[in-house]
Amino acid sequence: MKSLKQREPYSIPFYQYFFMPRDYSRTLRVADQIQRELADLLQNEIKDPRIGHITITAVEVTRDYSHAKVFYTSLTSKEENLLIENGLERAKGFLRSNLSHRLKLRVIPELHFVYDESIERGVRLSKLIDQAIAQDQDMHPIDLKD
Repeated sequence: MKSLKQREPYSIPFYQYFFMPRDYSRTLRVADQIQRELADLLQNEIKDPRIGHITITAVEVTRDYSHAKVFYTSLTSKEENLLIENGLERAKGFLRSNLSHRLKLRVIPELHFVYDESIERGVRLSKLIDQAIAQDQDMHPIDLKD
């Protein structure tokens, strides 16, 4: 009988390397499922005109599933973002009760909506990079010779 140190490196079945990543915890799977279900509920079930065109970018769930931060983004102005935030706060109970029907969890997390500014920040940084490249090309034109 082989000792633990002498075991073959592939003692785990081959298919598990591709289908069951070790770092993908249950909390992450629950967060992904909540994100999918909330996106579906917001698109098909919510009739509030304030909650029009938003995108759920991420969901973070605590280990005990009691709270979930739902990150969302919208391509609207700051004033309309306040209306969207108020609409989401108003629909929080409806969304949570519908999640309880769709998810088979003992505890359905309390939803906390947070505006995600990463998209806007990325667009702003991309514009700054484009401006810097354009200025650099104006200052140092490239001579193309055949």
